[in-house]
Formats: sequence, structure tokens, C-alpha cells
Amino acid sequence: MEVITDTAFLGLPLFRRGKVRDIYEVGDLLLIISTDRISAFDVIMDEGIPGKGEVLNQLAAFWLDKTRDIIENHLVTTDMGELPPGLAEFRDRLQGRSMLVVKAEPLPVECVVRGYLAGSGWKDYQRNQAICGIELPAGLRQADRLPEPIFTPSTKAELGDHDESVTLDSIAAVIGEERAREITDASLALYKRGSEIAESHHIILADTKYEFGMHDGRMILIDEVFTPDSSRFWPRDSWEPGHDQENLDKQVLRDYLETLDWDKKPPPPPLPDDIIEKTTATYRYIKEVLIGE
Repeated sequence: MEVITDTAFLGLPLFRRGKVRDIYEVGDLLLIISTDRISAFDVIMDEGIPGKGEVLNQLAAFWLDKTRDIIENHLVTTDMGELPPGLAEFRDRLQGRSMLVVKAEPLPVECVVRGYLAGSGWKDYQRNQAICGIELPAGLRQADRLPEPIFTPSTKAELGDHDESVTLDSIAAVIGEERAREITDASLALYKRGSEIAESHHIILADTKYEFGMHDGRMILIDEVFTPDSSRFWPRDSWEPGHDQENLDKQVLRDYLETLDWDKKPPPPPLPDDIIEKTTATYRYIKEVLIGE
């Protein structure tokens, strides 16, 4: 299996480069390529994770299809046969890890929804019994299910920086109250749909994040949806509040890095083969469980 961490072979100017995705302009559309890059603590590792790009792309396409009745999204096709003739030689390398999407102007908000108390939300709760200004009941434990899902937005950071949690009021001050209500309602509806489908496969969708953009005057869903890079998945059967859960994402990598004497700044440490293999297996597993492929 070819591991792709750099897409310079296309010979095109980059439109945008994220931690994992490379984006190019192709006529009136954008070509989004999910590479096999992986990041932890906002640092991109030197090694790629075999098959990771395909997992992310196929999961995103699956969820975009399952949620298009809730909100319009940017996906045009995942068929690389639709690429223009000038890129025909790359179709086989891009198929499975790429999609063509409409161009949208991203809104400057990371739309985070939490259904369970974990991660930075758990840390915030321990400090002040609230997350992003939303007060929660006393006595909740780590990994407890919240009384109802909550919308906890954050600012979108530049590559290498950290997103910062903010209140809904501060988001409304930037994008307007009507748009803030729209992204809140859409985010919560998407989480409800994703949770229901995940639960049917004995998977808990603990929390997740989305991005929205403006296209032809309408707000649409963009970027990835319910992937292991954007969501926290737990096995339902082993869920037990009060401690860390088994994470079906790149937690294997994070846990390994936490054992090292590394300041969590570039350059990253080299990854041993067994950590790469375990991470690869986790990504494949969550895709197989959720979409059966």
C-alpha cells in the first residue's frame, strides 16, 4: 500500500494545506486529498499511517450522504474519473482518498458538540463546573453522559496553533446572532444523527467538531464529518464513567508520545513500527464498524 504524505507530485499550486488534507483548485471546484499524515498535539509526525487517508475520505463521504437532508454540503463527487484530462495520470493514486467539492468561504468557527464529559471539556468542568460558559450539574464524572448535548464553539487556529474555546455570545459578535443560531441548530442536529447511527453499531460518539462555509449565499457543511480525526469514538460495550475510555482514534499515538521526553513542539519524535501498526488498525476498525467496508 502506497503511503502518501505529500501531494507535490500533482505539480499544481496548493490552494490550502492542513494537517492532513491538501486542497487544490480544479476549475470551479476544489480537490481535497486526504493524505496519510497524522498529527498529535498540533504537530505533524514525519511518518504516515498506511490507509489513513482512505479511511478519512470514505467516512467523510458516508456521513455527508447520511446528513444531506439536515444541511446541504460541499461534496460533488468522490469519483476521480471526473478529474480534468490534465490530471488523468494521477486518478489511480487519488481514487479513494479524494473528493471534488464546491468552493465555499469558511466561517471562522470550529463547531464543537459534546454529548459526554471528556477531553478539554472535562478539564474545564473540573475547574468551574462549566464548559464555554454553559453551567453543568454538580457531581458529574469523567466520561459521563451529559444531560443533553451542548454546543461549545472554538476559534479556528492557524496551522500549528491551538483552537481556543469561546462562548456563543463571542461567536455571535463575529458572525452575527442569526448565523450563530443557524450553526448551533445545525451542529446539534448533525450530532443527533451521528450519535443515533453510531449507537446502532455499538459505538458512542462522545464529541465531535464541524466546519461550515458560505456558498451562493447559503450556509453549507464543509470539511470532514464524524471521522476519527474530528470525533471521539468509544466502544459502547466497555463504556464506564469515572476514568479514561478506550478511544477509537489516534489515542494510541498520543499515549505513546506522552511517555517520551518531548516538549510537544516540532520536530516530532520518530514513530516505532508497532505504534504505526496499532494506529493503522484502529482507523481501519472504526471505518469497518461504522460503514461495513
